[in-house]
Amino acid sequence: MDQFLYKNGELYCEGVKASQIAEQFGTPTYVYSKKTILDHYHQIAGAFAPVNPTICFSIKSCGNLHICRLLAEAGCGFDVTSGGELFRALEAGGDPAKIIYAGVGKTDEEIRYAIETGIAAFNIESEEEAENIDRIAGEMGKKAVGALRVNPDVDPHTHKFTTTGKKETKFGVDIERAEQFFARYRGLKNLHVAGIHIHIGSPVYEIDPYVQAVKKVTALIDRLMLQGHRIEWLDLGGGYAVNYQHPEQALPVTEHARALLPLLKGKPYRIALEPGRYIVGNAGILLTRVLYRKMGGAKKFVIVDAGMNDLIRPALYDSFHYIWPAVPDPANVPTERNKDRLPANGEVVDIVGPICESGDFLARERPLPMVKRGDLLSVFTAGAYGFAMSSNYNNRRRAAEVLVDGENVKLIRRRETYEDLVAAERV
Repeated sequence: MDQFLYKNGELYCEGVKASQIAEQFGTPTYVYSKKTILDHYHQIAGAFAPVNPTICFSIKSCGNLHICRLLAEAGCGFDVTSGGELFRALEAGGDPAKIIYAGVGKTDEEIRYAIETGIAAFNIESEEEAENIDRIAGEMGKKAVGALRVNPDVDPHTHKFTTTGKKETKFGVDIERAEQFFARYRGLKNLHVAGIHIHIGSPVYEIDPYVQAVKKVTALIDRLMLQGHRIEWLDLGGGYAVNYQHPEQALPVTEHARALLPLLKGKPYRIALEPGRYIVGNAGILLTRVLYRKMGGAKKFVIVDAGMNDLIRPALYDSFHYIWPAVPDPANVPTERNKDRLPANGEVVDIVGPICESGDFLARERPLPMVKRGDLLSVFTAGAYGFAMSSNYNNRRRAAEVLVDGENVKLIRRRETYEDLVAAERV
């Protein structure tokens, strides 16, 4: 699953103790495993190898330049959703021919930037966007390529905030409108709509929603091609789930490929994938120290130095992250990470941060071994949408990020300073 394992009674990332990392770089700190990142990327590439897909890492999940550079060097492309993410992908050495630009609200400035850069394609989210890209490309004397994002109207059975393939979302167009879209815009002079894009949500723990979606869109492509439209690729998006609660919670990507490849082999168009969480989710942890303990009525609180500004997923999505001491007492050294594991001589606590919000928590009503001030906790499966969604709320400095490669540790983002908090305002 990943390279975060308990050895000799304490947590290691690959060959380095978590406690050593915390001592060297402080807390809160995000820690990533290079081996896990590359292993997960190669898992996806290998699983779908029979259709030779273009894999575009979803940079919004974890955009650190050093991590993106690792993936670019491995041959990975990028899925971007803003001009800033496009800039980041290029700075990391991303090949423009493997960059796909998604998002419902692309500005004129961002569209010009992407066309000038020579990206592979835009994922087009609406009729008006198609008209706007065509207009801007014409003004630039350029040609743009796009794929229509289609909502196949399948339920991915995930959080309502991350369900994106139903009709009632801001993304894409209803599958019933897709044929009308292609008929209406087949004569555009500067934008060639050459593909279909879907993304049904994230994290998706079941295979059947993907199967339903692919069957619907491949049937749509068959109809479009009979009508004379040139469809050159199908972008399947991403969303594959990872193990937040226990080691067998999510299916390996090989199982997704086993179900989807029979529907994709032999098609006269290319395949693209946009994984993010699957590559980096289990490849990162957040280290945080216990500051204080307190009681609130009958409730016990463990107050740590990481807050919702560092990891907002529990507050935003009510998400579960496994949390455990990095150096537990011998009776509580875990053999695997499982949410149902009960600590020996433990207690039930809320693990909360220092933010002035009642919604600032990392876990609620969580069984945990007894901990005290100064103890180091590890928040697992924090590599995706962890640092990427962090903020300076309460004027808190954003965390450091480090990358572990075997027995080597490298700082890949320094902790912010107080001066960083006001630097942009010194105008």
